[in-house]
Amino acid sequence: MARIIMGIESSCDETGVGLVRLHDDGTVELLADEVASSVEQHARFGGVVPEVASRAHLEAMVPTTSRAFETAGLSMSDVDAIAVTAGPGLAGALLVGVSAAKAYATALDVPLYGVNHLAGHIAVDTLQHGPLPTPCLALLVSGGHTQLLRVDDIASSITELGSTVDDAAGEAYDKVARVLGLPYPGGPPIDKAAKNGNPSAIAFPRGMTGPRDAAFDFSFSGLKTAVARWVEGAARRGEEIPVDDVAASFQEAVADVLTAKAVRAAKEQGIDTMVISGGVAANSRLKELAAERCAAAGIELRVPRPRLCTDNGAMIAALGAHVVAAKLPTTPLDFSANPALPVNVVSL
Repeated sequence: MARIIMGIESSCDETGVGLVRLHDDGTVELLADEVASSVEQHARFGGVVPEVASRAHLEAMVPTTSRAFETAGLSMSDVDAIAVTAGPGLAGALLVGVSAAKAYATALDVPLYGVNHLAGHIAVDTLQHGPLPTPCLALLVSGGHTQLLRVDDIASSITELGSTVDDAAGEAYDKVARVLGLPYPGGPPIDKAAKNGNPSAIAFPRGMTGPRDAAFDFSFSGLKTAVARWVEGAARRGEEIPVDDVAASFQEAVADVLTAKAVRAAKEQGIDTMVISGGVAANSRLKELAAERCAAAGIELRVPRPRLCTDNGAMIAALGAHVVAAKLPTTPLDFSANPALPVNVVSL
């Protein structure tokens, strides 16, 4: 008998509530994906303010939940299990979602699963492309995370192969956008400007690509600084800043490093399926270069549509469905959010 899984996401600045149907054959069907974003409240600060995010979650949780059930044509009594982001993320923001999930699970007398936000970014691909081949390689690229992950079982076995040692790719986009006078968040405006620029105009560095560097780790702090210094130098010389060329050259450096390391990791691991997920996965150049390099290497590339790449409740519902299907233990109601939850802990 098919089961309805509710997912709640509140790790950063999006309040997400998703509903999926877990079919008897293990496939997962998306029924509703409602998101309330507080990004505009953070824009004037140039980044997410934790207290503002937490308060926004409090205000948005019930209305977002109501919209999700209305969209799906379901009532709360139809829910068979609830999954909620337990970490990683902002402590206060996570606690809002965890508290709401505990309340709903208690009121409905249904199982509760505290799950990993990062694993959710991988699981969401199954809503668009079906079951994940195993093993597969996941390149997770978001505002706070840049990681290469080996996925042997989305519900229970994820291994980190590499991670960023400083800024995540999304953070670098935000900081470079600020240097160029572009709005926050920086990903979409840089991507738009880059379409009119020359990606070879400026030879920005490719971090962590030397022979002594860790094979699958990333670093974008040096690239961010290099862009800032280049712009400062041009300004001192009284030159007009070629925003489109700077954006294109910066974006090329990011996409080059991400895709080169991801393809190399897949080859070394003997994996022929790659999933790119997280907010930066919507970047046009990243998808284009990944498609080229994966095709040349004989690797199947899967990228969820942009709506599913950003933080949302659907991804947590999808992961919850896989955890339920795997018959893993439920999470005790006395659990707490863990802002530093490691990616190998898929469910608590």
